[in-house]
Amino acid sequence: MEIVAEGLAFPEGPVVMADGSVIVVELAGGRITRCWNGRTEAVCEIGGGPNGAAIGPDGALYVCNNGGLDLVKFQNARGPGHEGRVERVDLSTGKFERLYDSCDGIALEAPNDIVFDADGRIWFTDLGKTHDGIRTASGLFSALPDESSIAAINRHAVSYNGIGLSPDGMHVYVADTHQARLWRYDRKVEAQRPTWIATAPGPVGFDSLAVTAAGNVCVATLYAGGISTITPGGDVSKLAIEGDPYVTNIAFGGEDMRDAYITLSKTGRLVKTRWGEPGLRLNHNG
Repeated sequence: MEIVAEGLAFPEGPVVMADGSVIVVELAGGRITRCWNGRTEAVCEIGGGPNGAAIGPDGALYVCNNGGLDLVKFQNARGPGHEGRVERVDLSTGKFERLYDSCDGIALEAPNDIVFDADGRIWFTDLGKTHDGIRTASGLFSALPDESSIAAINRHAVSYNGIGLSPDGMHVYVADTHQARLWRYDRKVEAQRPTWIATAPGPVGFDSLAVTAAGNVCVATLYAGGISTITPGGDVSKLAIEGDPYVTNIAFGGEDMRDAYITLSKTGRLVKTRWGEPGLRLNHNG
């Protein structure tokens, strides 16, 4: 694997840009960082715990910010408070603004990962947090980027993390960290229960994900680090990645969409490798 950047403060949320650069969030550093040509440069100091990112229809970067986590006790997602929010970053200026920090009057806990559908609607997960030994609910939400509407699809999950769309745009895939399960929702803005797709074997956790053009779901896998590939039918295979138990995210790019960018968060690295099949091109990005 090629090291693209190192010395990052718990990198997550890679976004592969049309110019070949890769934008990552630094969860422990409260920064948005661009990596390219062997160097890194700060886009902005956003604060909190930026956790996931995606390019929206207006070309801005939309960020799930968990508000800050205690990374020493990361497995239980302990948080310093209820500061979770969804934010918009102007990549040309570095200015950022808060879009959502609640839904139906209930505070967001720890927004985690984000994707845009073809209609420009946001879909994002909330991992939940542990406060004073009490675990808050996790969930799936959908919102419009103009701050006009946010809806809860499911507020009763365990620990939702990665999110992605099926190639036909009809379904939303969600990975659950503590259960190491992949779930599928219909892409409908209504309360619903998901369909179970697969559970990973062994003492592992699921983090963020990316979908291939063929519809396979590639899930960053924690503790026994690697990438688990899950077919639409639920078959699971795994690529092991040695040297970092916190393999947290994967994103595809390159002309043939076979460059896989992977965040290794404990060692603070962004790496690149060639993938066996092309990734799905994301809506509104390039």
